[in-house]
Amino acid sequence: MSDSTSQSREIMASAKRSLADQRAGGRRLEVVGKPIGRGSARIRSKHFTKKLVQLAIGIVAIAVGVGIAGAVLDGIGFWGIMVTILVAILLFSGVLSQKMKVPGRVDLTRTQDAKKLVARTELWLEAQRPALPPPAVQLVDDIGVQLDQLGAQLAHVDPAHPAAAETRKLVGELLPETVDSYRKIPGNLRGEKRAGATPDEQLTGSLRKISKEIDHVTRQLAEGSLDDLAVRTRYLDYKYGDPDSPVADTEKT
Repeated sequence: MSDSTSQSREIMASAKRSLADQRAGGRRLEVVGKPIGRGSARIRSKHFTKKLVQLAIGIVAIAVGVGIAGAVLDGIGFWGIMVTILVAILLFSGVLSQKMKVPGRVDLTRTQDAKKLVARTELWLEAQRPALPPPAVQLVDDIGVQLDQLGAQLAHVDPAHPAAAETRKLVGELLPETVDSYRKIPGNLRGEKRAGATPDEQLTGSLRKISKEIDHVTRQLAEGSLDDLAVRTRYLDYKYGDPDSPVADTEKT
């Protein structure tokens, strides 16, 4: 009897934890810091590498300073060691406490390089996830994957190309504006229906549309590359002929 009672309590406790987790937006709190795309991951990696370089330079500077002081003073003594340890602690705490700067909406608007804009938008979206409803968080994660694909296509596009301008407008203006407008709504009003839908539902619907548009732009760029490849193939076939075709054999004779 006691075993069954214990099991029942464990089941009830597990159910309560699950319910609390769902009310908090599922497991999204655990992935707040997780990059949604390769672009933002690269920015994070650069920031981490920068801190490692600063630590390395600081450690070398401390070592050189201690060496010089020891040579001049014929040893640094107990207090010299204490000061060295204190300086090292201050160095580590100062460097490790540096937080990565998240670009603001103005920064996104001013970014002209479409590929850099994609990466910065990913980083900006990551910072917005804690304030979004669970369905929107999932869409943001999906959009991160789409932005990676878009960035790969933009790597071969002239910045003056109309597609680059369309991307800057879509990724640097429309997407951030949609999320920012939602965040301005008080939390207690986000579940109230207006014009047939709640702000949560409106945000999710808008993000779905933006996701489809990003996919459309990416496909346009990809189809352009395929068209170029097809033109080049036809040109080569026309100029040199297919070595297995009768026409090529006739031309050779």
